[in-house]
Amino acid sequence: MDFQKELDARGLNCPLPILRAKKSLNDMTSGEMLKILATDPGSVKDFAAFAKQTGNELVSTAEAGGEYTFFMKKK
Repeated sequence: MDFQKELDARGLNCPLPILRAKKSLNDMTSGEMLKILATDPGSVKDFAAFAKQTGNELVSTAEAGGEYTFFMKKK
């Protein structure tokens, strides 16, 4: 999947992945894609809630070997 910016939030626990994603999205323009890497299992629920709250689109969520990859499109 194409993305304009990547955020490595591996090793960070809630709420840091969300806070870093929010900061990254603030620097992006509408329609751009942010790829987020995380290891916190709680981040799956957190990013779903964050997308719903902010209106940004959580395009996909994947997990492999305890590592989570999210693609979020800025509204």
